[in-house]
Amino acid sequence: MNIETAAAQLEALGNTTRLTIYRTLVRAGEGGLAVGKLQLKLDIAGSTLSHHIRKLVEVDLVSQERQATTLICRANYASMNGLIGYLADECCADTSGCATSDAAA
Repeated sequence: MNIETAAAQLEALGNTTRLTIYRTLVRAGEGGLAVGKLQLKLDIAGSTLSHHIRKLVEVDLVSQERQATTLICRANYASMNGLIGYLADECCADTSGCATSDAAA
């Protein structure tokens, strides 16, 4: 992953509505959620939801698949793991000691 991709993904997730949508899709698992179910679950206007999903699709954090008349949204786990890896890969690279996630909790 390059810094531009990471920055774009982090910028997309920096919006509270998009972060909520994304976390909901991550929780939904590989099957994803139909847009209508996502809309009901989050109690959000359709046009607003479409706008935010489009941004998440643009940065490759979400994919969409049409199944007949239903549009299914799924979190892109490979992209999510790539972003997490990018953030953690060089943890403490410039020091001899490093705080682990267990120590930070």
